[in-house]
Amino acid sequence: MIKIGEILISDDVVEKEFVCNLEKCKGACCVEGDFGAPLDEDELAILEEIYPIVKPYLSKEGIKVIEKEGTHTTDDDGDLVTPVIDGRECVYAIYDKKGILKCGIEQAYLDGKIKWKKPISCHLYPIRITSKKNFEALNYHKWHICSPACALGKELQVPVYKFLKDPLIRKYGEKWYSELVEIIETKPKEEKPKKKK
Repeated sequence: MIKIGEILISDDVVEKEFVCNLEKCKGACCVEGDFGAPLDEDELAILEEIYPIVKPYLSKEGIKVIEKEGTHTTDDDGDLVTPVIDGRECVYAIYDKKGILKCGIEQAYLDGKIKWKKPISCHLYPIRITSKKNFEALNYHKWHICSPACALGKELQVPVYKFLKDPLIRKYGEKWYSELVEIIETKPKEEKPKKKK
């Protein structure tokens, strides 16, 4: 466990390897699960504001749900989440020509229409943030649908914290990320016990 300020980072974030492999998973994280993506309180106004710009990118089904439920909703625990279509894909998810689910918000961002990329929980995945009163904990979320990403990460030898450099900087800043990297890279490696002959 690493602690920087009031942020706790689990060892899995440092040690596990991960690189999204959309060709294999087809964007399954946008469709699997019981609820939509977790949202921060300050993201609600942003979703409201950008919706008219993002709307042309979305599916008819997604628009229908948003017009009925709003740009956000809550899950069974009362936590803020994106709405979903018939208990399946996120309302902001869109299929590309290859049948891969991508984010309509992110597409509008890439096209220069908006300045907000997507909810931070999506950008940070497979890291999930648990917020407590005095600290935040960053944990690696293991999910079977991401096994192609784990395989590719292992092949390319990219740990989670390096794969998620941009969203971690977006969330916590350059200085914080530099400190994280410095701690990781100067931390003595644990020697594996030698096998007895």
